[in-house]
Amino acid sequence: MVHIYCGDGKGKTSAAMGLALRGAGRGLGVVVAQFLKGEDSGERRALVHVPGVVLLPLPERVKFSFQMDEADRREAGLRFAALCDQCQALAAAGEARMVILDEVCAAVNTGLLPLERVLALLDAVPPETEVVLTGRDPQPALLARADYVTEMKKIRHPYEKGVRARKGIEF
Repeated sequence: MVHIYCGDGKGKTSAAMGLALRGAGRGLGVVVAQFLKGEDSGERRALVHVPGVVLLPLPERVKFSFQMDEADRREAGLRFAALCDQCQALAAAGEARMVILDEVCAAVNTGLLPLERVLALLDAVPPETEVVLTGRDPQPALLARADYVTEMKKIRHPYEKGVRARKGIEF
């Protein structure tokens, strides 16, 4: 089944990582691929210690998509396609019963990952595999494929008062 956690509110990645913990706790192999994120995040620091969870490698730091030049965009696109290939291979080999594609909607929306590549991944994973997509503004084709769609809606956020992202809370 396909899960989507979307919206402008906080908690999309947190919900996906909570599902990763639940799956790992029940013996499902879990693969986490993150797009447009760097290595240093609180969830990765914790999940690396959880048996049954595979965190696909990330660069130490990444630029926001609007900061990327053409070479950066090419490199990111190749890296994102490779992440999809790894997820597909691990699911096909039976090593992943849950595949999390964190911020994949942003990767698609910024043109760094073709929507067709994500749809091909959804088509290729075995039917018993849960696939979790996160990010704002999922494409209609992804929404159409989803079995679960949960929208996080922002009512209030400290950023609006000038409070910057805080370690352990936002990252």
